[in-house]
Amino acid sequence: MTLDDFVLDDSEKIILALRALYQHSGYTRFHMEKFEKYDLYAQNKDFLVSGRIITFTNTDGKLMALKPDVTLSVIKYLRDEPDTLKKLCYNENVYRVSKGSGSFREIMQVGLECIGRVDRDCIGEVLLLAAKSLELVAASYVLEISHLDILMRLLDDALGDTKQRAAALKCIAEKNSAGVAALCREVHAPEEATEALLALMKLYGPAAQVMPALRALCEPKGLGKELDDLDAALAALSDGGFAGRVTLDFSAVSNMNYYNGILFAGFVEGLPDSVLSGGQYDRLMQKMGRTSKAIGFAVYLDRLERIGDTTNGGVVFQHA
Repeated sequence: MTLDDFVLDDSEKIILALRALYQHSGYTRFHMEKFEKYDLYAQNKDFLVSGRIITFTNTDGKLMALKPDVTLSVIKYLRDEPDTLKKLCYNENVYRVSKGSGSFREIMQVGLECIGRVDRDCIGEVLLLAAKSLELVAASYVLEISHLDILMRLLDDALGDTKQRAAALKCIAEKNSAGVAALCREVHAPEEATEALLALMKLYGPAAQVMPALRALCEPKGLGKELDDLDAALAALSDGGFAGRVTLDFSAVSNMNYYNGILFAGFVEGLPDSVLSGGQYDRLMQKMGRTSKAIGFAVYLDRLERIGDTTNGGVVFQHA
């Protein structure tokens, strides 16, 4: 029997293709244990895709958990070295509730993390690899990008630190402009601030079309740096040939206690949910006592199983 006698299934082909992409780009493969102390996840439940965790008691009496996430483990085991850049990739099984079945499953998750001296070049590279990852798994795809610091500034101007803030974020995620307007009226938000927030929610579409309006809206508010960061990220994608695959969408929100800056998600034709998600998570690093910056993304193979037959570049993913 030779290697030619072994037949890889479709998910294995994708895993190998993604690993080759990341390692060829200078990312080192990272290995980790199947389980961690439960406290690691209990303290950061809001960061997890699902708050439901499989636990068990170890022989020493400590409560352990089957790993529901990779990023938290990566941060835990790396030294905090903010002046260097660590580029890591992984393909690891995680244990969580699958959106496909609604039950706990062992799911292969493939992705990468950059931790340490994260600058504009690094962010651009990560976004480019996210786009290339989508290209490997589907013929029709889009990468949606947001900037949480821009959204947070306009949200602060309108609602400040009020109890309506959480409800407003939910409305923004649902593209519910009427709901946001009603919440602003409840707290007597300044009219200009309300209009700016509602205008941001309406900005959606190809980056080249949206950026001029976004600059006109946000530059007067002192958000020049954030706009330049976003421009640099979009330029990296454009230089890589992905300009036509990118949209800006400020309804893409996440937990503000963990994320900041660039946030992104990848969608493929035939699925309502993202098959790739990522972003900057400096706030998570700070919460875990680190000074390093960080950005990363993950590809969710369990969601790809629901596509059906998708072919691109020699990689075929069929529903099992």
